[in-house]
Amino acid sequence: MITPNMHYANLKDSYLFYNIAQKTKAYLEANPDKYLYRMGIGDVSLPLPAAVIQALHDAVNDQSAKDHFHGYMPECGAPFLRETIAGYYRERGVQISADEVFVSSGASDELGDILDLFDSRSSALVIEPAYPAYVDANVMAGRKILHLPCGQENAFLPAPQEDVKADILYICSPNNPTGAVFSRSQLQDWVDFANKNGSVILFDAAYEAFIEDPALPHSIFELDGAQTCAIEICSLSKTAGFTGTRLGYTVVPKALCRSGMHFHEMWVRNRTTKTNGVSYIIQKGGAAVFTPEGQRQIRANIAIYKKNAKVLMDALDELGIWYCGGKNAPYIWMQCPDGMGSWEFFDYLLREIQVVGTPGEGFGACGEGYFRFSTFGSPEDTKEAARRIAGLLRKKGL
Repeated sequence: MITPNMHYANLKDSYLFYNIAQKTKAYLEANPDKYLYRMGIGDVSLPLPAAVIQALHDAVNDQSAKDHFHGYMPECGAPFLRETIAGYYRERGVQISADEVFVSSGASDELGDILDLFDSRSSALVIEPAYPAYVDANVMAGRKILHLPCGQENAFLPAPQEDVKADILYICSPNNPTGAVFSRSQLQDWVDFANKNGSVILFDAAYEAFIEDPALPHSIFELDGAQTCAIEICSLSKTAGFTGTRLGYTVVPKALCRSGMHFHEMWVRNRTTKTNGVSYIIQKGGAAVFTPEGQRQIRANIAIYKKNAKVLMDALDELGIWYCGGKNAPYIWMQCPDGMGSWEFFDYLLREIQVVGTPGEGFGACGEGYFRFSTFGSPEDTKEAARRIAGLLRKKGL
C-alpha cells in the first residue's frame, strides 16, 4: 500500500484566501445586486507596462522565425536576464555575479521549492504575523516550526532572540501582511544573528520596489555579512504586474556554505534536475522591466498604488485608528475597532458596506484583532471603499 505524506494531515483545514473566497461567494449569491470593493487578496489591477508588452510581442515574433526561434531555455535563467538583474543590484551598490541569480516562475513557487536545500530535520523560524505559505510549506515537510510573535510594542519588527534559534529564518521586508520595513540596523542584527548561529535567512523581497525611504534597505545583500547567511527571493508580480505572467528571481550567493555543502552548487543541481526553465517570451518581457523606460513605467504604476494607500491612511488617520504600513509597502495593517476580532470585522465590513479585506488571524495567532488592506485595487474603488469605511466607523462612534 502506498503511504501518503501524512504531514498534510497537520495542515489547517483550509487556506486563508480560500476561506475569504467562500465567504464572498456566499454573500454574492445571497445578494446578487451588490458590488464588492475588494481590498483583500494582493492582486494587481493595472496592466503590464507598455515596454513589457512590446518586449513580449517581439519575443512572440522571434518564435515565429527559424533564425530567432528559442526552444528550451537554460534551467537557471537566460544569460541576458541574469546579467540584467545583476546590473539592477549593482546600481544599488550590491555586488553579485550574474550566475548567482536564478530566474524563477515567481516568489511563491520559489519559497516552496527552496526548502529542498534543507534537511527535513532542520527547524524554521517564522516571524508572525506571516504569509501563510511559510508555515504550510514547512508543515508539509514535517519540519519543526518556531513562531516569533510580534506586535505594536515593536512595530511588528522584532529583534532576534538568543533563546529562539532555528536553522531557517524567514524575513519578509517590506512585510506581508503588516507593511512594516526593517531598518538597516535592525536587519543587520538579524544577519549577525544568523552568521553567529549558523542559520540561513530566506529573505522575501517581493515588495522591495515599494520602498521610498532612501534610508531603508531594498536587499538583504546591502548588509555586511549577508553573503554568508542569506538567500533572497524576489518577484516581478507586484513590482511590474506579473501576477498572471509569473516571473521572479532568487539570489543564492556562492559564499553561502553549511556543513561543507555549497548552497549555490546545490541550487544549480536542483534547478537543472527539476525544471526546464522559464519561457523565452516571459524572460524577454522581464528584461524590459529593468530598462530605463520600463523602470519609468513601473514607477508610474506603483505611484498609483501609493496614492491608493494614502487615501486609506487618510481615512484611518481621521478616525484615529492605529495602523502600520502603506508608505513603503502596498499593505496597510490596522487594529480592528472596538476590540472586534479580525473575522468579526471581516464579516462586519462585508455585510454593512461590501468592503473585503483580510482578517489578521489568518496570518497567525498574533494577527488576531488586526486587519489587512491591499492597495492594489482601482483608484475609484479604493476611494469609495475608504469613504464607506470612514462613514461606517464614524457612525459606530469612532
